[in-house]
Amino acid sequence: MSRVLAIDYGLKRVGIAVTDPLRIIASPLAVVDESHFKKWLQEYINSEQVGEMVLGYPLKLDGTETDLTKNVLALKTELIEEYPDISISLVDERLTSKMAKQSLLDSGVPKMKRKQKGSLDSVSASLILQTYLSMK
Repeated sequence: MSRVLAIDYGLKRVGIAVTDPLRIIASPLAVVDESHFKKWLQEYINSEQVGEMVLGYPLKLDGTETDLTKNVLALKTELIEEYPDISISLVDERLTSKMAKQSLLDSGVPKMKRKQKGSLDSVSASLILQTYLSMK
């Protein structure tokens, strides 16, 4: 069975999470500098079976678009063109950063490690992915 890959897109860093082949568990996978993201993604898809991709869809608490929303929609369009055989979905990512911070705190991650933004991005991606899996 193929994996589901989640992307928490940012203008500086991209958090990535993935399921196991049975699509049961969502795990943080990587944090990639945005400038290297598309190359990283191509290499990952060439080495692993990815059947679906999930993009975190950034919205404000009131449901309106953020400054990043248009970038994510443009990325979705690019991914559809680049990977026509892979299903691509959007998942509301409101509050995932806050939940990711709490998750790192609850799991006993030391303060210095929690301050590294990369840890937060990949955990946020895994929360986006877990949300997606729970909707199926």
